[in-house]
Amino acid sequence: MLIVEVLSKSTKDYDAYGERSYRGDKFLYYRSIPEFKEYILIDQTKYYVMQYVKTSENQWILTEYETEDAMINLSSINVELSLKKLYKKVNLSENLA
Repeated sequence: MLIVEVLSKSTKDYDAYGERSYRGDKFLYYRSIPEFKEYILIDQTKYYVMQYVKTSENQWILTEYETEDAMINLSSINVELSLKKLYKKVNLSENLA
């Protein structure tokens, strides 16, 4: 099972980086689901994606992607795509203002 979340502008720092954050609590809950294998967090203001992949019981690997040409392998659903394709309809220049 794959879960994908887009981080909101107002709570992304808290969601993604806060100590015992909202994401942390949700991630803890999600990990209790036996079928859960992959967790993707997408920043809506810039090219930035965090990918957590389950490698064994209670062990997860974090990979961060930060360039438009970076390729993400969504192993749980056997799909590979670039950040450029993922962000295709997102106007990132609006977020720089």
